[in-house]
Amino acid sequence: MRIQIINGPNLNLLGKREPEVYGTQAFETFFQTLQQSFPQVELHYFQSNIEGEIVNQLHDVGFSYDGIILNAGGYTHTSVAIHDAIAAITVPVVEVHISNIYAREEFRHHSLISAHCAGMISGFGLQGYVLALVYLMNRTT
Repeated sequence: MRIQIINGPNLNLLGKREPEVYGTQAFETFFQTLQQSFPQVELHYFQSNIEGEIVNQLHDVGFSYDGIILNAGGYTHTSVAIHDAIAAITVPVVEVHISNIYAREEFRHHSLISAHCAGMISGFGLQGYVLALVYLMNRTT
């Protein structure tokens, strides 16, 4: 099973950026732990602060992988292009947010990408990626 994790803008700063919101662990460290915890899954990681690169990555893996875990960061609330890319691909996408987007600023309460995702996990910190991975591993349809 091949799963692609895609992180959007500013998530390269995890562990440094607003630790009270996002925690103190760098994603690369967490990703290594995830790989060790799920050796039966071929996990791939991609991060970009550039919307078009995220769209390209969705296109690149969206017809051949078994699932995508996507934290689009701020693009969640603004990107019609990422919304359209998810709609165009056949691989299931799980939307993940480290913080509870509904407990934050009102502009974060609306996701443009949720409509085309298999589901959304919000507010469980980095464990949201684990929950998304378990869902994708056990998905039957």
